[in-house]
Amino acid sequence: MNSFVDEMKIGVASGNGGPGCVSFRREKYVPKGGPDGGDGGRGGDVIFRVKDNLKTLTHLRPNKTYRAQNGLPGEGRKKHGKDGEDLVVLVPPGTQVKDAETGDILLDLVENNSEHRFLIGGIGGQGNTHFATSRNQTPRFAQPGMPGETRKIRLELSLIADIGFVGYPNAGKSSLLGVLTSAHPKVGAYPFTTKIPNLGVLRAFNRDIILADIPGIIQGASEGAGLGYRFLKHISRTAALLFLVDLSDYQDPVEVFENLKQELHAYEPELLKRPHYILATKMDIPEARERLDEFRSKVSEEVLPVSSATRDGIDELIKKLFSLTVEKKSVEEAVEVPDYYSYDPDDDHSNAEGASESRSESSGGKE
Repeated sequence: MNSFVDEMKIGVASGNGGPGCVSFRREKYVPKGGPDGGDGGRGGDVIFRVKDNLKTLTHLRPNKTYRAQNGLPGEGRKKHGKDGEDLVVLVPPGTQVKDAETGDILLDLVENNSEHRFLIGGIGGQGNTHFATSRNQTPRFAQPGMPGETRKIRLELSLIADIGFVGYPNAGKSSLLGVLTSAHPKVGAYPFTTKIPNLGVLRAFNRDIILADIPGIIQGASEGAGLGYRFLKHISRTAALLFLVDLSDYQDPVEVFENLKQELHAYEPELLKRPHYILATKMDIPEARERLDEFRSKVSEEVLPVSSATRDGIDELIKKLFSLTVEKKSVEEAVEVPDYYSYDPDDDHSNAEGASESRSESSGGKE
């Protein structure tokens, strides 16, 4: 599995303006031509562009300073110097640009293909053509170009998904993601199988539903315990949550659910106000089926029993997930949920994880 990088410090610099030119007309029969020095070119800007086929920041190099091109000098015959090329930094949706020193948020980059001009290049200097006067018709000076801007920044990525999976390690999150989508997360019968966030796309009723599986949360995660704390931010932008509780496990499922809610509340209280369901997982195991009714009687939220192994309950779950996304988008369009849905594992489910952007703009510029 490719490495996942969601935080990085880099430098960015816009280009310097090119210097103006000192030049004089030199033509036959015009021995003392006037000034004709052209202006310098403008330095390139620094632009952030959002690309949804990027899922991490691995295409960038930590601590490198990415630079836009400088403007070129002006030339004789009033020729304007060429403007420097802009530096375009490609980032995934959900990337925040922060000041490296203060942590202040400078940009919040969400919309795919949107561009945000961050630093402006320096203005080119004026050539000596601009400085001729009645007293000095042969000025032998021109303006230097204005310097560009340089800034140290911190990029922080919070993945954007419709539904976020929350659960203890080995609760069945990765298995469920694999069943619902064509993502292939690592699955194993031991804690912390998932060590990086995984994204998958569920195609249902002609709509793409983006699902996010983060590393398992344990008690104390909001204070830094386990792997979950670092990645809790990746469910901060989800529209709804699924709490996965393994009923086959020896732990009290009610206590597990309450601990999960407590950790989310400690990290960000608003998370608990989002629509959510409880998934009782591993229902193919007899012990899990025996505990289902008691668990339902002790929690107020709706409990959906599912088994990734037998796919029992998957059809109903997909309808519920679809309803959650329809509620989120109902302002934009009205979509009616079909009365039935039959899950076909052979359907073409797109996998959103692991895509990368090969365009040179992602890491363009000079050291």
